[in-house]
Amino acid sequence: MARSQSGMTPAQMRDPNYFPGIIKGTPLGIQHVLAMFVSNVTPAIIVSGAAGFGFGSGDISNMINMIQMSMVFAGIATLIQTIGIGPMGARLPVVQGTSFAFIPIMIPIAIQFGMAALMGGIIIGGLFHFLLGTIVGRIRHWLPPLVTGLIALTMGMVSFANVEKAAWFAAPDPFHFGIEFNAAAIIGMCLMAVISAIETVGDISGITKGGAGREATNKEITGGTLADGFGTAVAGVFGALPNTSFSQNVGLISMAGVMSRHVVTIGAVFLILCGLVPKFGAAISSMPIAVLGGGVIVMFGMVAAAGISMLSDVVWDRRNMVIFAIALSVGLGLQLEPDALQHLPATLKVLMTSGLLPSAMIAIILNMVILHEPDDLEEAPDMDVVTPASKMN
Repeated sequence: MARSQSGMTPAQMRDPNYFPGIIKGTPLGIQHVLAMFVSNVTPAIIVSGAAGFGFGSGDISNMINMIQMSMVFAGIATLIQTIGIGPMGARLPVVQGTSFAFIPIMIPIAIQFGMAALMGGIIIGGLFHFLLGTIVGRIRHWLPPLVTGLIALTMGMVSFANVEKAAWFAAPDPFHFGIEFNAAAIIGMCLMAVISAIETVGDISGITKGGAGREATNKEITGGTLADGFGTAVAGVFGALPNTSFSQNVGLISMAGVMSRHVVTIGAVFLILCGLVPKFGAAISSMPIAVLGGGVIVMFGMVAAAGISMLSDVVWDRRNMVIFAIALSVGLGLQLEPDALQHLPATLKVLMTSGLLPSAMIAIILNMVILHEPDDLEEAPDMDVVTPASKMN
C-alpha cells in the first residue's frame, strides 16, 4: 500500500487508534497545542481584566493562576476526550480549551456578582452540560448552521519581573476564588451549555468527516459531550473557565490528514505540564497589552469568520431569512441600546446584556416553530430563494 510523505498509509492516517510513534507524534501533538494556545489563554486574561485583577492591577497573581488552570484543565479535558473514562470521551482527536463563546456572559457575571458566583455557575453549568450528553443526539436539529511580538520586546514594553517571582511548580488549588451559587450565573451557564454542546457535536462530526470520511457515531457524540460537561465542571472547581472543543483543531486535522487521537494525547500532556509551571503562566502575563489587543482582534475576527462560514451552507429562503433577521436584530439592538433593559430585574439584565443569549434562544425557538416551506413552493421559478454559490453548480 502506498505511503504518504509522513510515512503512514492512507488507512493509518484515517485511523484514530493508530499511533505513529513518539518521534513523529510529538511535533504533530505540539502543532495542535500551538493552533489553540492563544485562544485558550486569552479568555482568562479578558475575564481577569473585567474582574479587576488583570493588567494594570496591583496584583496579577490571580490572573496568572487562571492562565495556569486554563492550560491544565484544557489538557485534562483533552485527555478525557482522547483516552476516555468509562462512557466519557469521544476517543477521537478532539482538542478541548477555554471557550470564547462564554465571554459575553462571564464578563457581566464577574463584574456584578464576583468570581465566586462565576465559578459556581461554571460548575453547575458543566454538570448540566454533562446531562445534555445523554440527549444531545435528539436535539441536534435544534441548531442547524443557521443557528449555531518581536517588536514589543525591542521597544522595552515587556517586563519579566513576574517570571522571576513565579515558582517552578504549583499544584491546582481547589476553590481558589471561592464558590457561590447565584441564579443569574447558573441560568446563564446552563443556557450557554446547550450552545456549547451543539458546537461540540459539530466539531466531532467535522473530525470524522474530514479525517476519516464518515459520519460520527452516536457513541462518539455522546461520549464527547459528556467529556465536555465534566471537563467544564472540574475546571470550575479549580478556578478555570468553561471548556469546549476547538474548531481550529478540526481544520488542522483535515489539513494534515492525521486522525490519530494519540497525537492529540501528546499535546494534552504538554499543556498540563506547562500549566503546572507558574513561570510559564507568568511569561504569558508579561505580554504587552498592545500585543494582547492585536491577538484579540484576530481571535474575535476568526469567531465572526467561522459564523459566516457556517451560514454559507444555509439555503436563504424566506423562512431562514426571517429567523436570521429577527435573531440578529435583537442581538445587535440590545448591544446598541442597553437602556432597553433598564426596567428588567437584575438577573435578566445580566443574562441579556450581551444580546448573545436572547439571539440564540430566539433562533432556536423560531427554528422549531416556523414550518419549512413546501418543496413545490421552494422549487417555483417566482420564489425568492437565494442558494449558496457552491450549490449552484
